[in-house]
Amino acid sequence: MINTRRKFLLAGFAGSVVLLTLNSELFGGVTVLETISVLQEDLFPQTDGVPTKNEINAKAYLGLMLNHKSVRDADKEFIKNGVKWLNEEAIDMYKKTYTKLNTSQRQEVLKSISKTSWGEGFIADILKFIFEAMLGDPIYGINKNESGWIWLNHKPGLPRPTKAYL
Repeated sequence: MINTRRKFLLAGFAGSVVLLTLNSELFGGVTVLETISVLQEDLFPQTDGVPTKNEINAKAYLGLMLNHKSVRDADKEFIKNGVKWLNEEAIDMYKKTYTKLNTSQRQEVLKSISKTSWGEGFIADILKFIFEAMLGDPIYGINKNESGWIWLNHKPGLPRPTKAYL
């Protein structure tokens, strides 16, 4: 049941499209989770020994959290706006959306936005979701095979949840 609900919620958020403009003209649209997925890979790249993106499952976790009633609407809007602003910066710099850039161009966009207050906060929020997904209980479909715990040699507290509460 939780997997079905999770997929439904994820689909609802993944369907959110951010419309982008260039010089006051409609440039195009990108999905929020598509952009965030690439951004998460850029902020937490896969290297030997580090849990994989599939094990962490941060994209699904963020989708779940952004559809959860405990997350303030203002926080949800900030993430959606952050995706829009990130893409607008990519378009200003390279005339392409963030997901269409190569790795070095995306890094330059991240350096640029990190110098702004919104960009610094946006990057921090995305990293927070990555680490929450990596360290959360696998019952939520994240931290699969306890890979984050193993990587950090972490012993979870007891009792662990027996059902998902999100």
